[in-house]
Amino acid sequence: MDSRAQYNPRTVEEVFRDFKGRRAGLVKALTTDVEDFYNQCDPEKENLCLYGFPSEQWEVNLPAEEVPPELPEPVLGINFARDGMQEKDWLSLVAVHSDAWLLAIAFYFGARFGFDKADRKRLFNMINELPTIFEVVTGAAKKQVKEKISVSNHSGSKSKSNSKARAPESQVRQSKPLPSKEEEEELDDQDEDEHGETLCGACGEHYGTDEFWICCDICEKWFHGKCVKITPARAEHIKQYKCPSCSNKRARP
Repeated sequence: MDSRAQYNPRTVEEVFRDFKGRRAGLVKALTTDVEDFYNQCDPEKENLCLYGFPSEQWEVNLPAEEVPPELPEPVLGINFARDGMQEKDWLSLVAVHSDAWLLAIAFYFGARFGFDKADRKRLFNMINELPTIFEVVTGAAKKQVKEKISVSNHSGSKSKSNSKARAPESQVRQSKPLPSKEEEEELDDQDEDEHGETLCGACGEHYGTDEFWICCDICEKWFHGKCVKITPARAEHIKQYKCPSCSNKRARP
């Protein structure tokens, strides 16, 4: 059975869910699964495409044989350029084309099922709230990552583990004296300013104050603990954390 078999979302919300699922799969291919993705894109093979699926999975495969295809197809031949440029530049190029493909898919559904001007605008605004795949892959969506520190630093002291990982804010505050109402409001404002723009290097979603995060000591990108399978307890025993992308990096010929 062809893994590219499609279902047809018919409402703005359904199309957006389809978009998010496909996007998550593509982000995974270009970040946490980058080693596997790189190896599958053999320049000796025929024209290959990178597909993202609503199930948040990805696949490198030949283009659909059906002409014209049921849905817009991703760009052809991503494997041919792999060895002719720097890996980061190649990944950025694939990311740009993946962004274009996701928009094509979403607005194909919009046209097919008769979205009016208001529906198209609402769909685009929902999509535009997420960083592009290109922004996630290149780190452009993480303008303030180097300035980010753990929420526990508001107390004026920073432990080695706190500089690396973020526990849910509720856990951090339970270990401190209860602040006054004014102090609490000030801390909330500081938290929002500091962490509001932080995005997970794996899924591209925003930082949440009740989620555990960990920072890679190599690329300095932040990740949801659940995305990289690191728990707060495990983080306490990690001297230097390397994210999956940095762990998989090796010299390319």
